[in-house]
Amino acid sequence: MMRRSKVAVVGAGVVGVSTAVCVAEKLPSCSVTLLSDKFTPDTTSDGAAGMLIVDQYPDIPLERQRCWFRDSFDHLLAIVQSQNTLETGVLLSSGFHIFKEPPVNKKPYWWDFVLGFRFLSERELRRFPEYTFGQAFTTIKCECSTYLPWLHQRFTKAGGKVEQKKVSSLEELSPDYDVIVNCSGLGSKDLVADNEVYPVRGQILKMDAPWLHHFIRLEKGTTYIYPGSRYVTLGGTRQEGDWRLGVDPGDSESILKRCTQLEPSLRGGKVLGGWVGFRPSRRNPRVEREVPRLGGGAHVVHNYGHGGFGVALAWGTAIDATGMVRSCLQERYPHAKL
Repeated sequence: MMRRSKVAVVGAGVVGVSTAVCVAEKLPSCSVTLLSDKFTPDTTSDGAAGMLIVDQYPDIPLERQRCWFRDSFDHLLAIVQSQNTLETGVLLSSGFHIFKEPPVNKKPYWWDFVLGFRFLSERELRRFPEYTFGQAFTTIKCECSTYLPWLHQRFTKAGGKVEQKKVSSLEELSPDYDVIVNCSGLGSKDLVADNEVYPVRGQILKMDAPWLHHFIRLEKGTTYIYPGSRYVTLGGTRQEGDWRLGVDPGDSESILKRCTQLEPSLRGGKVLGGWVGFRPSRRNPRVEREVPRLGGGAHVVHNYGHGGFGVALAWGTAIDATGMVRSCLQERYPHAKL
C-alpha cells in the first residue's frame, strides 16, 4: 500500500481552515492536519465583520486578485443558495459604498462579481449630503463565529485531523510532513521571521438595531455600518502597529459618533459591547511556495498577510495554495496519484 502524503496547515483562522478544507477535499489522497494554539471562537476571524468588499493590493497582478475574489464570492454564494445557509452564517447583504469625491476607478476590480452593481443616483445621494459619489451592490457577509465551526465540520468530514499545538518553528514539523502550509497570519512575524507583516488594530461596536437592513461603508473602509443576523457591526479603526487589545472608550465614542452621523436612527439602538482584533497586514499577501525546502525535506507554502480582507479572499487564496501543494507533492512523488 502506497504511503499517504502528509500535509500540515498551521493556523486556524478563516484562511487556515479554508486552506485545510481545500487541500483535504481536492487532494483526497493526502492526510491533512490542522495545527494551531487557538481555534474558533478564539481567533481574530471570529470577530471580523466578514464583508466581501476589498481594496486592491499594489504589487499583485490584477487578474490574480480577481481570481481570489471571484473564487471566494462564488464559493460563499453557493452556500447562500444551499439548504445549509442557516447553519453557516453566510448571507447576502445589500447597501452603499460612498465617497466624498469620485475615485479614479469608479468601478472596483471586482464590480462584475458582486450582484447588481450600479452607481447611486443624485436622489439617493441626498441622503448623504457630504458625499458626491456612491456605489450600490449586493455582496456577501460571512459571520465567522458561525461559519468557522461549520467549516471545521466540513474539514473533519473530508478526513482532516485537528491538533491543538503552538508551533514554534516550521522546522520542528519538517520530519513528519511532506508539505507545510503556513497560514499563521500575524504569527508569521515570529514563525518565519517576516518583518513585513504588522498589526492593524481594528475596534468595532456591536449594536442591537434590527430595523437596519442595508450596509453603509465610507471610502477606505474607515467607517462602516454592517447589519448582520444577530447584531449590527459599527466600525471602525485602522491603527497600524498598535498592539492594544483592550476596547478603547475614546475609539468607541468616535465610532458611535461617525456612524450615527451616517445613520441617525442608530441613536435608538443599544450598544451590546465592543471587540478588538489585529488585522495581519502586509503590503501584499504572501501566497507562494518557498524555495529551498526545509531540512528534512518538507516543502513550504505560505498563505498569509491578507490584512482586513482575509474573510473576503480566504477561499480564493486557499485554492491557489492548494495548487502549490499539489505541485510540491508531484515534484516529491512524481508517480503518486493526487
